[in-house]
Amino acid sequence: MQTAVISRRNRSARLLFTGAAAALATATALAGGPARAQAAGRPAAAPGTAAAPAVVYVACDNSGTVTPITVATRKPGPQIEIGNHADLIAITPDGATAYVADETDNTVTPIDTATNKALQAIPVGGDPAAIAITPNGKTAYVANATSGTVLPISTATNQPGKPIKVGQGPAGIAITPNGRTAYVTDGGGDTVTPIDVATGKALPAIQVGTGPLAIAITHDGQTAYVANYDQNTGDTVTPIDTATNTAGPAITVGTGPRAIVISPNGETAYVANMGSDTVTPIGTATNTAGPPITVGTEPIAIAFTPDSATAYVVNFGPGTVSPVDVATGTAGTPIKVGFFPRSVVVAPSGTTAFVANGANASVTPITVATNKAGAGIRVGGGPVFLAIKR
Repeated sequence: MQTAVISRRNRSARLLFTGAAAALATATALAGGPARAQAAGRPAAAPGTAAAPAVVYVACDNSGTVTPITVATRKPGPQIEIGNHADLIAITPDGATAYVADETDNTVTPIDTATNKALQAIPVGGDPAAIAITPNGKTAYVANATSGTVLPISTATNQPGKPIKVGQGPAGIAITPNGRTAYVTDGGGDTVTPIDVATGKALPAIQVGTGPLAIAITHDGQTAYVANYDQNTGDTVTPIDTATNTAGPAITVGTGPRAIVISPNGETAYVANMGSDTVTPIGTATNTAGPPITVGTEPIAIAFTPDSATAYVVNFGPGTVSPVDVATGTAGTPIKVGFFPRSVVVAPSGTTAFVANGANASVTPITVATNKAGAGIRVGGGPVFLAIKR
C-alpha cells in the first residue's frame, strides 16, 4: 500500500490497521489500572457487592455480528446482529454501551451491554475508520475516512453532533487523559488534527511524517506518538508536545510501523513494524528508540499485561503471537493461534490474553502464566476487533 488513505478501495489494508488499532485502544484503556478507570468515569463497585464479570466483545467483519465472551469462563454468548459488517468497536468507560462501526453501511450501532441488544444504528460519514470515547464517557468520536470528518456522538442520547472537518483520510483517534483534546491522524494528508473537545472545533493541523496511521498518548497526557507508515520515505514515529501542539524530531523505527502502544507503567512506547518483523521500544522520558526486538512475520498489534511485564505481539503472516519480556527486550517462543490473527487484548486481571483470528471465526485465549494457547472460542465470521467491558 503506497498511500495511507483508509477506504473501501483498500479494504484488506484497512482491516490490517483495524487489528493494530484494537490493540492500541484496549491497551490504552487498561494502562492505568482501577484508579485510572475510575478517574475516567468508571464507577467503583459498591462495598460488599461483586463486580460485574469482564466481557470481551468481538467485532466480526464478515458476519456483521458482535460476539460477547465472558473472560472468566471463556464462554461466548449469543451473537449480536449489527449490519453488513462489524469493523470497529469501542466501549464507554462505565461499560454500559459498546459502539460498533459498519464501514459498508456508514453507520455506528450502539449495543446495550446490560442486555446485549443492538440499538438503532447512527448514520455517520463515509467509511468510519476509528472510534474513540472521551474519558468522561460523554462523547464518542468517529473518524470517517472518505469524508474527511470526525463525527461526535452524545452517549447519553446517541444523537450525532455536527461533523468536524479534519485532514484527508482520517485513520486514527486518541484523546488526552484530561479529555480536553482529541488528536486525529490524517492518513492521506501527512498531518495530525487536534480537536478542542469543549468547542468541537478543529485546531491547526500539525505536520508529521508520511502516512500517519496509529497514534497513542502517554498517560500523563504530555506526548502523542504518531506512527508514520509510508515505507518509501523513512518509517518514523513523530512525538507531539500536547502543550504546544508542535512536532518534535522524528524517531527512526522499523519498516512499516502499524501499531503503537504505551506500556501501563508509562515508561515505554512499543511500535510494531510490519515490514521489518520487529518491535521498536521508545523510552518516553527521552524519546529515544531502543534496539529492535525481532518477533514474527508482519506484526500488526500489541497488548501489554497490566503489570507491564509482558507485551503480546500479533504476527499476521504465520498466525502466531510473540510474548516479549519487557525487562530484557527479548521475544519468547511464538505461540500458535489461528489463521490471520488481527488483534489482541489482555484481561484486566492479567491472567488471559485473547487473540482474534480473522480467517478462523475464532478467538484464541492465551494463559499469561504459561504462555499456552487454549482451545479456540467460536465467534462470528472474520473477527477483527476486540474490546473489553470491565
